[in-house]
Order: sequence, then C-alpha cells, then structure tokens
Amino acid sequence: MATLSLNNTSRTRNPALHHHKPISKTCSFTRPTKISFNFSTKTPPKLHHFGPIKSVSESSVSVPKEAEAERDDFEDDPTQELSYLDEETDPESITEWELDFCSRPILDIRGKKLWELVVCDNSLSLQYTKYFPNNVINSITLKDAIVTICDDLGVPIPEKIRFFRSQMQTIITKACKELGIKQIPSKRCLSLLLWLEERYETVYMRHPGFQKGSKPLLALDNPFPMELPENLFGERWAFVQLPFSAVREEISSLETKFFFGASLDLDLLGIEIDDETLIPGLAVATSRAQPLAAWMNGLEVCSIEADTARASLILSVGISTRYVYATYKKEPETTNEAEAWEAAKKASGGLHFLAIQEDLDSDDCVGFWLLLDLPPPPV
Repeated sequence: MATLSLNNTSRTRNPALHHHKPISKTCSFTRPTKISFNFSTKTPPKLHHFGPIKSVSESSVSVPKEAEAERDDFEDDPTQELSYLDEETDPESITEWELDFCSRPILDIRGKKLWELVVCDNSLSLQYTKYFPNNVINSITLKDAIVTICDDLGVPIPEKIRFFRSQMQTIITKACKELGIKQIPSKRCLSLLLWLEERYETVYMRHPGFQKGSKPLLALDNPFPMELPENLFGERWAFVQLPFSAVREEISSLETKFFFGASLDLDLLGIEIDDETLIPGLAVATSRAQPLAAWMNGLEVCSIEADTARASLILSVGISTRYVYATYKKEPETTNEAEAWEAAKKASGGLHFLAIQEDLDSDDCVGFWLLLDLPPPPV
C-alpha cells in the first residue's frame, strides 16, 4: 500500500491513502484521555460519483436457456416460488448461505400476512424462495426447509448461515444448531438485501395479496451506540481517501496475504467504478494492530458513520450492535469535515473502508474491510 504520511506535500507524486483536510487536533478513540493527532492541511481531490447499481438479477451469474425460460415463467407469476441452482456451479462449493425468514406485505386467503423464506449464496448461484402461513413459523419449519433445499438442489448442508434480523435470531439459531450450522448475525448479507429490494418491486408489489403501505413487521434495529470495548481501542485515526485501483489491490491482498479483513463482490453488486475514483475510508493506527485486527475480524463489521450531532464516529457490527468508535472536538471546522466525509461516502454509493495499521505512515495494512452502506430493505 502507498504511504499514509500525514505530510501531504508528496500527495501528487504518490497515489496514497489521501488524508482529508484537518478535522481536529484532539481526535481520539473513546478513552477518557484525549490523544494528540496531527492532520494534513491540503484540500483533497474532488470525489466522483459511482455509476448506477445494476439489478441483482442482471449482475448474477450466466443462466442456461432452460433456466432462463423457467425464470421468465417465475417473473410472470409473482405467486410462483423459486428453486434455482446455477448448473455451472459446483454444489459442494456453496458452503455459506444468506437467509431471511420474515413476513411480507401480502395477505393470504385467511387475511393473514404471508411469511417467506428467502435463501441465496453471496454469488446468487443458489436462489430459493418459499411462502409459509403465519401459524407455522418456528425452528422446526425452518430446519425442515433447510434440509429440503439441500435435497432438492443437491447442495450440502451449509457450514454457515448469515441473517440480518435480530427478531428471528432465536428461531434461526435453534434450527442451525440442530443441523450443525454456524449461524452468523450480520448485516453483511448484501446479495440478500439487494435481492429483497428487487423482489419488492418485481414480486411483492405485483402479488394479488399485496398491501400497499404495509410496514415491515420486523423492522431492523438501530440502537443507541454503546461504549467501545477495551480490546477495540486504537490510538490514532484519520479520514482518508484511496483510489479505487488501490482498493482493488487491497482486496486482492486479502487472498494472497495473511492479514485480516473482508471484501465485497463489486461485480455482482453491479458497481462500476473508475480506477481514479477516490473512495473514502477511515485509517486506524495502533501499536497493537495485529490483535486489534484479529478482534475486528470476528465482528462482522458493517459500516462506519460520522455522527456530527455527537461529534463521534459510530461503528456498526453484527446485526444491531453500534459502538462509539472515536470522538473529536465539536467545532465548525470539524463538523464540516465530518459532513464532507459522509457526503463523499454517499457520493460513492455508500462504499467506504476501514484500514488498520501499526502506524499511519506505514506502507502496509494489517486489516482492511471494504464496507457498503445500504438502506434497510422495504420488507
């Protein structure tokens, strides 16, 4: 990685992690003692907007003609259930699922809300949907459905299942435990979230039982942020920007190096980005970078938000856990900079990153997480 020097005089010569203009001279993590932090003074290059995010179905893997015909029939009938496996995908390679089990804005013949199980893998090579009446929603129903998916599509019982609704954790956890599956509460179910958004428009709104204006029964949690645990403290931090070409290099490093982090399949998500586009991020430095990155690696890091009202950075992990990750002195200059960082994130379609290093002047990252802010699904 390019140098993270706080001296920005060399920025034009080195495509490094570019620091934004100064935010504060007393920025720190949320320890009682403020930690001194020196900031650059040069205004960063202009950030460019992303291209539009494509439809999930458009960006999924290629589909044989026979399967295309089946899916055309499915799209013509919103009541049709889906059971699909890409024939070019090795079934044994699908070891992690993304799962949602929730009510839909659709009434059945009894006038009760229909529930639906939606399952996919992160590449959408596996896609499965099934409707259920509201009086059979329990862990036994879910366990049997998981087994049925495996039997019907010839895929193994998954090693892991990610889900994003805290209200369903008890049912999902019990079903997974009985099948020996590791359940992972996580909002990093991006393929699933985008698919649900698409299904709302292409399936649910066209269903004869659709109830316009119906609010989600199980809305996503957004709790008040908690104090950061001691093991997650850093020492110094900075708002930074990285050309997308360098972001891709860091993503590649996740597979070739032994450092911590998580990537996103931007091709699948349909995000088209110019190599020179600057992606906003947060660089965190600490002498204990290795253990910090290791702890972060088990948290299912979701996103980082600059909360200007509280003059703090909010770290979201898992399903509904939010931490006050860092603080800064609230004044007009710092508020403007935090707002600029949030605006840059919005301009990039929600894409941003977290980098953990031993020193902000280091050439290397110990951990790198590519993050994407998505609005909650409409169901």
